[in-house]
Amino acid sequence: MNESASGGTPAFKSEDKPALAQRMKRLVLGGSRNPFDKTIFHSMALLPFFAWVGLGADGLSSSSYGPQEAWHILGAYPALGLFVALAATLTVFVLSASYVQIIELFPGGGGGYLVASKLLNPTLGMVSGCALLIDYVLTISISIAAGADAIFSFLPATLMGWKFTAIIVGILLLTVLNMRGVRESVNFMVPIFLVFVITHAFGIVYAIGSHVMEIPMVAQRTQSELSSAVGTLGALGAFILVTKAFCLGAGTFTGIEAVSNGLNILREPRVQNGKRTMRYMSWSLAITVGGLFLSYLLLSVSRPETETRTLNAILFQAISQDWGKSGEIFVWVTLFSEAAILFIASQAGFIGGPRVLANMALDRWLPSRFAMLSDRLVTQNGVLMMSAIAMGTVFATGGSVESLVVLYAINVFITFALSMAGLVRHWWTTRERHEEWKSKIWIPLVGFFLSMFILSFVFINKIDSWGSVAIGVTAVLVVFSWWVKRHYIQTKILLRRLDKLVRAAGVNPSASGQPVSDLPEVLPDPKGKTAVMLVSGFNGLGLHTLFNIQRLFTGVYKNFIFVHVGVIDAGNFKGEEEMEALKVHVEEEARKYVEFMRRHGSYAESFTAMGTDVVQMTAELAPSILKKFPQSIFFGGQLVFPEDTMVTRFLHNNIVFSLQRRFYNQGIPFVILPVRVY
Repeated sequence: MNESASGGTPAFKSEDKPALAQRMKRLVLGGSRNPFDKTIFHSMALLPFFAWVGLGADGLSSSSYGPQEAWHILGAYPALGLFVALAATLTVFVLSASYVQIIELFPGGGGGYLVASKLLNPTLGMVSGCALLIDYVLTISISIAAGADAIFSFLPATLMGWKFTAIIVGILLLTVLNMRGVRESVNFMVPIFLVFVITHAFGIVYAIGSHVMEIPMVAQRTQSELSSAVGTLGALGAFILVTKAFCLGAGTFTGIEAVSNGLNILREPRVQNGKRTMRYMSWSLAITVGGLFLSYLLLSVSRPETETRTLNAILFQAISQDWGKSGEIFVWVTLFSEAAILFIASQAGFIGGPRVLANMALDRWLPSRFAMLSDRLVTQNGVLMMSAIAMGTVFATGGSVESLVVLYAINVFITFALSMAGLVRHWWTTRERHEEWKSKIWIPLVGFFLSMFILSFVFINKIDSWGSVAIGVTAVLVVFSWWVKRHYIQTKILLRRLDKLVRAAGVNPSASGQPVSDLPEVLPDPKGKTAVMLVSGFNGLGLHTLFNIQRLFTGVYKNFIFVHVGVIDAGNFKGEEEMEALKVHVEEEARKYVEFMRRHGSYAESFTAMGTDVVQMTAELAPSILKKFPQSIFFGGQLVFPEDTMVTRFLHNNIVFSLQRRFYNQGIPFVILPVRVY
């Protein structure tokens, strides 16, 4: 017999928490979502325009600080910024075209981690994933830090001391928004995003249109400054200057990878919508960057070392200086939208980062808890982790955009280089099956060389400062991921020993034995002692726990109840088919325990459920079980490892301890039985 709680809307009640805490949580984060609602996947998915807002803002917002960094590096030769703009535009289009190929190859979503894992090897995929995680953390910190710079550039200088506090508050605000869900956070940002696009498009068009007759003079100035740079620095020196400005400034025009990594949040058809989102992103970024560089030159914008205003603030004030009061309003609205979109840009980190954490956790490179979903169907642990590390980088760098740019550029181009290498390898190894491979392979090949060039240049130039820090932090995360993987592999080996011991005891989980229908019927004893056992599948851990109950309490229990909760995580929460497959699997695993006990002459029954929180769902099943079998005692098996440390406890959920505390508070006996795996 099987009773299931996997259908309908779960109650998601919590009697052991104060009502006030529950009301506050609901107010801040919103109510629980039902994962079994057939419309849930459609309602949570984004159309291309909204995906452009949530994911594309990362690249578009970099126009607020990238050109400024390049302009600062060019120093006495600002006209060479046109070459920087052309190189940046080429890079954007090459990488975008490469990621369109990735979208086609990985329609279920494939960022740098999955691409390198599948097209190169899992270890290089892990390296790419680690770099990508740091990239997403820096997306959050650099975007919000640059946003604070933009805000305080038009506020009184006496308020500058509050800038760091504003950065931290901004991170916390976006953390709460993303714990509510992607759709909610993006909807909140659409008006701000539109104001940014409209004001900047108008400002660029006006600057170029009102000075269109001066474009030939800009060309002459560019030629003159190029000749001057070559004469002063030499041809190689001039090339290095432009390259440095491109790599450290325009090299930050990224955010492209976020679309392919976040493809799962797009509405069907995802591939077509992903390509459309990529086009929105690449064209808007290229036009904005090129337009800003040309506008700087046409209006002869300069930014002294002592200037606290951003370069864009100086530009827009120069554009509107003759507009009177309307000009002041225009500047305020434009700079506010620029600051706001920088905050929005961090959204790509909050969307992509937890997704990468979840994928790496599912492959056991990171603790499995990062694949878990909250009752809002959000990878809440990932959101909190990204937020915490982002605040850490802000504290470490003091919120300096210049320092964060170096960290950002190095890690993002590690991922780009590995992704491009994976695409090149894919088209080369499958060239016999694809006639168009020659037209496909050259795009990622160019992207690979561009990425490696930028990565190498930035690292060499900044190795004595933040460059070595960026590589060092990535290396630490790589070593940690390798250690986590090694621990999970060793745990898997130990668990296999349990299964071997079970088979040695004469239990073969794969053996069908005598059909249950042919066995004598065993009736339940509602007034008898009942053992309720929490299981996670028909495996060695569950069977050892069952044997321990029978050994320690021989002849005590007349009924055996098996509770199996199917965990809905980032790995299976992908569509109705995956959810249905999980439900069937959970019921089948629980049924095996029932059949096993019936073959041994005992009454057995199973209760199954599906949800994001095993403790919550088990607690919801308990009243039904206790009503039917009042003399029930709950049991759970807990693995005992050779070394029990705080780190190993963090790598495993240890759900039975949480259940024991929950049940004790409700007066329900819960016994934990140790299962040694030495």
